Amino acid sequence: MPVNLTPPDPATLLPVPGVELGIAAAGIKKPGRRDLLVMRLAHDAEVVGVFTQNRFCAAPVTVCKAHLHADSGIRALVVNTGNANAGTGGEGLERARATCAAAARELGLEPEQVLPFSTGVILEPLPVDKIVAALPNAVADLKPDNWASAAEAIMTTDIVPKAASRRVRLGEAGFVVTGIAKGSGMIHPNMATMLSYVATDAPVSCEALEAILRHAVNQSFNCITVDGDTSTNDSCILIATGVTEAPVLMDDGDPRFVPLRDAVAAVMVELAQAIVRDGEGATKFMEVAVEGGRDEAECKQIAYAVARSPLVKTAFFASDPNLGRILAAVGYAGVDDLDVDRVRLWLGDVLVAEHGGRAASYREEDGRRVMAAPEIRVRIALGRGPAAATVWTCDFSYDYVKINAEYRT
Repeated sequence: MPVNLTPPDPATLLPVPGVELGIAAAGIKKPGRRDLLVMRLAHDAEVVGVFTQNRFCAAPVTVCKAHLHADSGIRALVVNTGNANAGTGGEGLERARATCAAAARELGLEPEQVLPFSTGVILEPLPVDKIVAALPNAVADLKPDNWASAAEAIMTTDIVPKAASRRVRLGEAGFVVTGIAKGSGMIHPNMATMLSYVATDAPVSCEALEAILRHAVNQSFNCITVDGDTSTNDSCILIATGVTEAPVLMDDGDPRFVPLRDAVAAVMVELAQAIVRDGEGATKFMEVAVEGGRDEAECKQIAYAVARSPLVKTAFFASDPNLGRILAAVGYAGVDDLDVDRVRLWLGDVLVAEHGGRAASYREEDGRRVMAAPEIRVRIALGRGPAAATVWTCDFSYDYVKINAEYRT
């Protein structure tokens, strides 16, 4: 079951002026399943995105990049679950484009103004006829307060829908930031199978929005791992509708930039942590904090070696303080000149290792006590410099194997 994660209260999800969301049942994988989402955006909305770095990226990722590059003004997003439209070659591209064309007809747009997204089974043809048939119902359902239903519609193996909102004051005006995400397995940066859509009504230039997105993603979705697998379909979209009379935020020199950047990052961190808490079969939520590195990249490199280690993750599932596995992961992380005598390791508030070995004060019952909790912090001090980084992960349970063994049944 998800670790300390409950469905969002729809009343806490703030509508974003300039965004409407509609949901419908296309029955792509399961009959009657509400598995299609349409988002309609204000006329002057700015839209930016980051995508998977998997070279076998899905057809909709390729089409999204092309439509964003065309600079035609993105006015709608279409998301389907149940089928990833990945590993589908030229036919997959045509089906993704056909989805855009059908949505454009329903909304009075050009196909290049629509971004398509898919998630689900790889190497299967997208049933575009089912999507086209359901699009009128999704468009008829468009409304600004549909964020909670939208979060449910984009789920695959997720157990809990993921959504978050923040209010932010920018100068004399108040704005909102609201986002949804899906993801539970096949989660690992860069871009963690994950989809996320975050919107604000603040007026932001494309250049400033891209800077905000890069910062927020690096603080959130690029700091999580469930199983070390990077999906073919990962996408994160940031939208600024600008439905306001306030002046446009042009660049990071604007005093409004940092407050908005931090609000967007806070929403994305909450969504990213929710993905880990809802990791397939997860029973523990773990924070791996590495400090004292020469730079942030080095700290992340070590943190990820620990966080994605199957031996570490299974030990946490069993609440077994076999903590030499953590030291082994630190050692093989690839920092060749690491002085292990300077490394210190804590589990929660318990010092486990220092001076190249077990801490004299460490008792295994203390380690077992910390590991029995559903949320655990691992802290590693390298003694090399001022940098730090934190990543979030979960344990590996029997259910992870079961979920993925039966994914297509």
